[in-house]
Amino acid sequence: MCYNVDMNTYIATFFMHFGSIRFERLCKSKGLEARTMPVPRSLSSSCGTCVKYRAEEPLFDPAHDEMEQMVICNDDGSYTQIYKAKNL
Repeated sequence: MCYNVDMNTYIATFFMHFGSIRFERLCKSKGLEARTMPVPRSLSSSCGTCVKYRAEEPLFDPAHDEMEQMVICNDDGSYTQIYKAKNL
């Protein structure tokens, strides 16, 4: 599979497992490579699952209030937070 070099890798964490499943489906419906997986140890999460996906820009669903945070994966293996829920 060929990847667009302009694609970034993002990880979105969720308050509940259902939120991660729903977000993975949203990503795939938009033609993005996405998978549900355990949250990396260096990121915290309420439910323990996240969605890792590749896209040119971060994907936000205005009706999706189940997201806890979103990070972009840096080339050095670190993460930069680009979104955090207001109630945290």
